[in-house]
Amino acid sequence: MKTIRRSAVARAAGFAAAGLLAASLAGCAGSGGQTAAAEIPAEGVDDGSTLTLWTRAPIEAQAKLLVEAYNDSHENQVELTVVPNDDYVAKVGAAAGSGGLPDLFAADVVYVPNWAEQGLFQDIAPLVDQLDYADEINPGHMSASTIDDAEYSLPFVLDLSVMMWNKDLVEQAGFDPEKAPESIAEFAEIARGVDELGLDGVSGTATGLNCGGCLLFTWFPSIWASGEEVLSEDGTEAMLDGDAAQEIYATWKGLADDGVLAPGSEDETGATWVAGFQEGKVGIMPYPATLLPSLSFDAGVAGLPGVDGGASTFVGGDSIGISKDSDLSGQAWNFLSWMMSEEAQVDVLAQGGNAVSRGDLADNEYASADPRLVAINEVAAQGDTPVATHFQEAFNAAGSPWLTLVRNEVLGDGGTLEEDNAALTEILSQ
Repeated sequence: MKTIRRSAVARAAGFAAAGLLAASLAGCAGSGGQTAAAEIPAEGVDDGSTLTLWTRAPIEAQAKLLVEAYNDSHENQVELTVVPNDDYVAKVGAAAGSGGLPDLFAADVVYVPNWAEQGLFQDIAPLVDQLDYADEINPGHMSASTIDDAEYSLPFVLDLSVMMWNKDLVEQAGFDPEKAPESIAEFAEIARGVDELGLDGVSGTATGLNCGGCLLFTWFPSIWASGEEVLSEDGTEAMLDGDAAQEIYATWKGLADDGVLAPGSEDETGATWVAGFQEGKVGIMPYPATLLPSLSFDAGVAGLPGVDGGASTFVGGDSIGISKDSDLSGQAWNFLSWMMSEEAQVDVLAQGGNAVSRGDLADNEYASADPRLVAINEVAAQGDTPVATHFQEAFNAAGSPWLTLVRNEVLGDGGTLEEDNAALTEILSQ
């Protein structure tokens, strides 16, 4: 899977409120008290300053781990504010417009290109370039945060899509619980096998067929693993009518038609799309890697397979950068550089069962004790983070053309794929 450095291309995705943010930033400028990155020491400044940091509620656990470990080992102290997910974009927009952003703030990686272009983050490229392991930092996040020669953020918490299966249910269905499906067809075969067990309340698989974000998070990687792309390189053309995409739609249509999907999958908007698996009631499904520690049963983990093999993942999660309003750039970089260190990545994140953001630390002492964590870390480098200016309208908005395409192909009679793909391109190319 290739990774490119994006040039003047931004993606807005996730919530309709992103449009409000753009409007609120008109004319905003950075703080006059910033320290130029070239003047900041390689490890930043640790002088007992108090830093402010905002993050979204979905990554609260990982953020607290990092902040507490930093505060215990540094003179600087970070004050963490966790904001409800649905309020985050509006809060950032209001603060950006009034010059009130915190020193550091995290952002869903899908927002980073747009927010960077609008000047919310300081350029940290000279500081990143000094890191000996700069080339090992997750390429999906770094690609999303790079515009021309400027770099605006680093990975904070990775959220990867993977294939997970309930080993007990899979074994009961007659499959090797230690063997990952190597193709979309094998995935469907396992799902059917579990469903045919006829166990009370147990389904073969599950998804959210009314959740654009769920679907792109878990289906795009199978297209990439098949050697195809979902968007043109400049993000203005949809390529979701290719051979691999059609095979994926057909596979899920067959599962839906045969009643293999968990009840509610057809109308699931995302709030409870993983609940059945968490409760041990679903055999196998594409699933967020961050939720592995929450499972009470033994689950298998692998990258999402393509039509004829391969593996990939959607590299989601949150990135973090120094805001335009911070007067403590050196101190903020001290936190960021420590966050990327082996100490933080391994002894804090990996020890807590989380994916690391550096490829050279994938097979660390904690991950080695659980091969599933190694698999998650390794597949991170095989994924991608697509970028397009109008990603929100095309894919994540309620009733988006992407949802229309999927529902026509999986729940309808089909025959409109060319038109539905063209409708996506029409929005992306505006």
